[in-house]
Amino acid sequence: MRTSRLLRAVLFFLTLAAVAQELSKPEGQRTWHGKVAGVPYDFRVPTPRRFRDAYWNPNDDRIFTERVIGIGWAINFAQLIPRLREGYRRLAVRA
Repeated sequence: MRTSRLLRAVLFFLTLAAVAQELSKPEGQRTWHGKVAGVPYDFRVPTPRRFRDAYWNPNDDRIFTERVIGIGWAINFAQLIPRLREGYRRLAVRA
């Protein structure tokens, strides 16, 4: 219970910090995406291409990618699934 409350508070303050960061820029320089305290944020309107690139991109070696909308990271399942399969295969070979 305390952990979830703390997590919500952290996300709330990160969101406030990200919005404040964007509003502190001149209007023509606001991109509505970037990083605050090392955490990526993106408040732009999502597109199908950005969803695909975040959640299914075999050309990107990262498992954790920038979210399409909001604060935090997305999971690149095109990288996660083969790695999980390989891990399970190695465990099965050991047994």
